[in-house]
Amino acid sequence: MEFPRRAFLRLAAGAAAWPAMPRISRAQAYPSRPVRIIVGFPAGGATDIQARLMGQWLSDRLGQQFVIENRSGASGNIGTEAVARAAPDGYTLLQIVTPHAINAALYSNLSFDFARDIAPVICSARLAYVVVVHPSVPARTIPEFIAYAKANPGRINYGSAGPGTPQNIACELFKMMAGVDLVHVPYRGGAPAVTDLIAGHLQVIFAPLSESIQQVKAGQLRPLAVTTTARLDVLPDVPTMADFVPGYEASGFAGIGVPKNTPPEIIDLLNKELNAGLADSKIKTRIVELGGTVAGGSPAEFGKILSEATEKWAKVIKFAGIKAE
Repeated sequence: MEFPRRAFLRLAAGAAAWPAMPRISRAQAYPSRPVRIIVGFPAGGATDIQARLMGQWLSDRLGQQFVIENRSGASGNIGTEAVARAAPDGYTLLQIVTPHAINAALYSNLSFDFARDIAPVICSARLAYVVVVHPSVPARTIPEFIAYAKANPGRINYGSAGPGTPQNIACELFKMMAGVDLVHVPYRGGAPAVTDLIAGHLQVIFAPLSESIQQVKAGQLRPLAVTTTARLDVLPDVPTMADFVPGYEASGFAGIGVPKNTPPEIIDLLNKELNAGLADSKIKTRIVELGGTVAGGSPAEFGKILSEATEKWAKVIKFAGIKAE
């Protein structure tokens, strides 16, 4: 039987439009089932809390559950590997934080390449560190602390959450730029280090704001500077490190990424919805409470932040000879 000409033309037209159809239907249908947000750190910390904050926003906006899955270990590498190996379909996201830009230089045997295997979606927050000292330290400003450190080389201890952590490399950058000799005392987490600083076993920490703000307000620790290029609203009287060490900057970040080759329309949808969330007053307030400042922007802008941080911290790690535990 001869195939009807009109039917043939309809099929031909449909075939011609086929390459565009999956992109449209994918964006309209996504998400059609629950989505995982992989967090490479334990539940209850600032990284986990922020992931849950944004996950709840996406759940409410997109009508599917965005479920937090904690896969902690190896400074976030276990979680990153899981996302790098996941299907690039938008159903597995990664909570990205500062260690992801550090690990490429810190670990030599990773089974993935973060810059190659993870695509950025959005930078949700920039994170500050505060240079805090024990009240017994005879310095109330960064210039006084530098003078004190140069007068006591190798006798001043600084704590961190471990080798290669943001606190460690932020202080090593300071050592490199200020020309001082401080002794690194690593801990298994930032909280124990802060506890020992309060007890006087350490002299200084480049502490995340979320781990030090209450102790600063209570007068248990003395703040000398913040590591961002601008002062913080929550500590308006504390100057920036760059005021005294020109060019110094050591801010962290938090955001969302996806496996490489995730459809761009899904990345764009997530970026749009997350930018909307970052404009919400309740989310803004919570991010500030967690020690951050609201960021936002495009995937390309987050990609630039990641690229610049990766290059910068690789130089510090090499200069300081930092090795992973």
